[in-house]
Amino acid sequence: MKRQLLVLPIVALGLIASLSAGQDAAQAPPSPDQVVAALKQNLAESAKKIRTYEWIETTSISLKGEEKARKQNRVFYGADGKMTKVPMGAPAAAAAPDSGGRGGRSGRLKDKVVENKKDEMSEYMEKAVALIHQYVPPNAEKIQAAKDGGKMKVLPPQAGKVRIEFKDFNLPGDLMGIDVDAKALLLAGVNIATYLEKKDDAVTLDVVFGKLTDGTGYNAKTTLAAKAKNITVVIENSGHRPLGK
Repeated sequence: MKRQLLVLPIVALGLIASLSAGQDAAQAPPSPDQVVAALKQNLAESAKKIRTYEWIETTSISLKGEEKARKQNRVFYGADGKMTKVPMGAPAAAAAPDSGGRGGRSGRLKDKVVENKKDEMSEYMEKAVALIHQYVPPNAEKIQAAKDGGKMKVLPPQAGKVRIEFKDFNLPGDLMGIDVDAKALLLAGVNIATYLEKKDDAVTLDVVFGKLTDGTGYNAKTTLAAKAKNITVVIENSGHRPLGK
């Protein structure tokens, strides 16, 4: 994973404060042009601010509800502006498949099947994690393209939130929704319905946000659920601290 999952609660601050200060919940939402301008500006600002921190990224993979793998990286941006991930601890050694004491050809065939399944799952996980990075953080150019293509909708405020929906954001038929908590001036959530390669391989993404003591927003937890494969990938970011401290 080369890119960090950055999430920006200040998107909501810019969106609400700069576009709809004093806007009543019963009023019409801001225009698409206003939304795009605010999102692009605040995405850039938050991306810059998070670079002054380092944190721990924890990725866990579960199959049918049972955790199969977990890894942690120390994450930070270097002087060259590129993200660096340093593995923490040694990866758990894979358990040797149990051949039931039978040995011989049948045992070797069973081991081969198990190994093939591991390789298949590993490949699927790489694609799943790559898919997450296609959506989070949202790409500013794709936001503009969605607006220009008539595939962005700003829904009327409801229950204290403004919802922005993007159709066909990365793939034909996908849907990304961004919820803004108008009262707290925070990005409340991002929900995505998409798929891996084929539409019948449906995948959902749910993102939970956090805020550091100085107001810096970040992606606290992203959960990818691939129901067709009974696979869940959870990426959590924690332990943020200023670089060099």
